[in-house]
Amino acid sequence: MSGFFASTRYAVVGASANKSKYGNKVLCWYLQHNISAVPINPTSTHIENVACSPSLSELEWAKNREEMQKTSVSVITPPRVSALVLQEAAKLGVKHLWFQPGSEPENMKQLAEDLDVCVIGNGPCILIDGPSMLNRARL
Repeated sequence: MSGFFASTRYAVVGASANKSKYGNKVLCWYLQHNISAVPINPTSTHIENVACSPSLSELEWAKNREEMQKTSVSVITPPRVSALVLQEAAKLGVKHLWFQPGSEPENMKQLAEDLDVCVIGNGPCILIDGPSMLNRARL
């Protein structure tokens, strides 16, 4: 789990401009903790005054596998979409994903193992568990 916060880049897949949605709350969590994160949303250009990317594949550093390996991704999407996000992330070289509660794809652990990706899911929420995990990673 500590590897997630060892990254130098972050993305939030499923970021939303709607302040009542968890996609917005998770993005705001990063911003409130002074962690730069790119919102991933195919229909928005900016969320919380941060420029969006339509997909992980379209991040400005996506073609640099080494940079993608330094990118951790929070996922707040429906489980069927999350499975596609996991596959896309692995193909790009992302090694750490955090599936927020309710977003976990079916067979998440097996899929992650098959793709050689570390995942957090089935319980921990960045809004609740993030601060203590972040503090442990910074020690």
